[in-house]
Amino acid sequence: MAVPKGKVSKARRDKRRANWKAAVPTLVECPHCHEKKVAHQVCKNCGYYDGEQIVDLEKKKTK
Repeated sequence: MAVPKGKVSKARRDKRRANWKAAVPTLVECPHCHEKKVAHQVCKNCGYYDGEQIVDLEKKKTK
């Protein structure tokens, strides 16, 4: 039966597992302003999420 010669360190193990490419985030249309936004995130264009205004962008622009 095959037996490993020694412990594989976490760094060596993780380097071997890190060969997958990162996935591009899924973009969806904002129902409020119809711009593309990342799913499950506040819209950067209008500040709405799930039908509610979360970020007041007018207030943020004046700062």
